[in-house]
Amino acid sequence: MKVIKDTLDFQIEEPSIISLGKFDGIHAGHHLLMDALADGKKQGLKSVVFTFSISPKMHFDHDLKMLTTDEEKMLLLEEAGADYVIECPFSEDIMHMQAVDFLKMLTEKIRVKEIVAGTDFHFGYQRKGDYRLLQQCADQFGYRVRIFEKKQFEGADISSTRIRGLLTDGKIQKANELLGYEYFFYGKVVHGNELGRTISAPTANLLPSADKLLPPFGVYAVHVRVDGREYNGIANIGKKPTVKGHYPAGVETFIFDFHEDIYGQIIKVSLCEYIRPEQKFRSLEELKTQMEKDIAACRKILEPGEKTVYK
Repeated sequence: MKVIKDTLDFQIEEPSIISLGKFDGIHAGHHLLMDALADGKKQGLKSVVFTFSISPKMHFDHDLKMLTTDEEKMLLLEEAGADYVIECPFSEDIMHMQAVDFLKMLTEKIRVKEIVAGTDFHFGYQRKGDYRLLQQCADQFGYRVRIFEKKQFEGADISSTRIRGLLTDGKIQKANELLGYEYFFYGKVVHGNELGRTISAPTANLLPSADKLLPPFGVYAVHVRVDGREYNGIANIGKKPTVKGHYPAGVETFIFDFHEDIYGQIIKVSLCEYIRPEQKFRSLEELKTQMEKDIAACRKILEPGEKTVYK
């Protein structure tokens, strides 16, 4: 997969099918678009995902947290089979570009044969461009267009906003159903204070981006991917209230039946189920006792059996 980032100085000469959107989370609603791209690839087209280097919503709402970091989004899009990902710079020029001019620019830089988008997609100055304009301009710019209605779950639209709300409320399993996969953290293992080693539960520590949405601080049953291998584990998301000092919010993961040194390696920690809120203990011994209970609970939750398949 080739990533074209923060520039409009590019040209894609191969006949292409292109999907337009923000793609925060690459949730189950986006899967319709990803499936359409896969269909286009079967017909010999290159699959192109066109998005923005920063979500337009984040540009105007600096407190908005994202479901996926840029690195996580690229991981999901590569797994979905995208040939190209274009992260268009959300500059003043782009912000004030008329919708038809945006389509003109797009079709001049990419040999577009087909565009796929959702009914909620808007583009151009003041968001005046929509799926209707995509259809109206199809003959002018020489592309086919396929538009998809928003996918629903339990009577309501699947959206990034809805998933954020579920995660914020700690409803991890429901959020995972709407995502179509387990909500995850992806990054490099960093050194912590090595407290886990003193209670026989050494942890792999991640420091999430400040833009990444964190669910409620607490303990979670997790799946962990290390170097292509899958493990079960337990993670604490929070600020280590039992330990003296001030710490940024992090993800500390104890990987079951794992004894390798993975400092500096990239791992993926996926949330399966919320266990309990983060709490401050009076002593390390009290923390160790609770950890043993939490580990037993997580092992039971994650024991071999019928695995949930998210669609």
